[in-house]
Amino acid sequence: MAKEHLDLKGFFILLCLTMLWGLNYTAVKISNSGFAPIFNSFLRSSIASAFGIMYCLSIKERLFHRDIRLFHGFMVGLLFGLEFVCIYLGLFYTDATRAGILLNCSPFVVAIGAYLFLKEKLNITKIAGLVLAFIGVYSVFQGKPRTWKPSMLLGDLFGLAAAVLWGATTVYIKKYLAERVHPIHTFLYQLVFSIPVIFICVLIFESSWILNVSVPAILALVYSSVIVAFASYLMWFKLIHTYPVSELTVFNFLTPVFGVICGALFLGEQLTTGLIMGLLLVSGGIYLTNYRKKSVGKP
Repeated sequence: MAKEHLDLKGFFILLCLTMLWGLNYTAVKISNSGFAPIFNSFLRSSIASAFGIMYCLSIKERLFHRDIRLFHGFMVGLLFGLEFVCIYLGLFYTDATRAGILLNCSPFVVAIGAYLFLKEKLNITKIAGLVLAFIGVYSVFQGKPRTWKPSMLLGDLFGLAAAVLWGATTVYIKKYLAERVHPIHTFLYQLVFSIPVIFICVLIFESSWILNVSVPAILALVYSSVIVAFASYLMWFKLIHTYPVSELTVFNFLTPVFGVICGALFLGEQLTTGLIMGLLLVSGGIYLTNYRKKSVGKP
C-alpha cells in the first residue's frame, strides 16, 4: 500500500540500503583482487541477471516487451554497462573512499540533464547543491593520500565518467521508460542488456580474466552481485512503490558517507583533509539537490 510519508520502518530499510551501497565500493575493490576489473563487472551483471530472471518468473511477470520499449531497454543497458566498466576500472586504480565520493556525483548530472532534456527547473537550492559538489570534487582531487600514485588520477577520472553515465542512465529512464514499464523491467533491462556490452569490453581490453582468486574475492563478488545488484535494488524499487520518491532520494547523501567509512575501516585507506572536506561538500550537495520543500498545509 502506498504511503504519503516515510515512516520509521521505511527509514530503517533505507538506512540499511545506503550502508549496503556504501560497503559495495569496498567489496568491488576486494573482488578486483581476484578477477580482472571488467570481467569482474561482467560476472556481477550475469549473476544478478540470473536472479532477476528467476524472480520475474516466480511472480509470473513477462521478461521483455516487444515494442519500442525493448529498444529503450537496450539503450539503458548500454549506458549501464559502460557505467559499470568505468566503476570497476576506477576501483582497480583508485581508493574506494575516493570512488565512493566521485561516483555519487551522479545526482548533479541528473539535475543538469533533467533541466536540459526534461524541462525540469533548476531552483536556487539545486544550484547551491551543484556548486557545493563541484567544490567537493576539486577538494577530493587535491586531497592526495600517502599512497598516491599517478594511476589513481586515472581511477578518479573513471569514477567521474561513471557518475556521468549513471546520471545519463537515470535521465534516459525518466524520459523514455518511467511510467511505461514496471520497475522490475527497468531493473532487468539494465542488467541483462549490460552483459553483452561489458563482455565486448572484456574481449577488447583484458587478456587475463583471472588474477588471484581467493575466498574474500569470491565472497565480495557474491555480495556485489546477489546482495547489492539484485536484493538491495529490488528492495529499493519496492520502496519507490510505497513511499514518495522525493523523501527517499534525499537520503542518498548517506551512501558516500558509508563508502568512506567502510574504505577506511576495512581497507585501511587514508582519510585526508581534502577527502573529508570533499565528502562533506558532495554529501551536502546531494542533500540540497534532492531536497523538496513540503507544501504549505500538508502534515
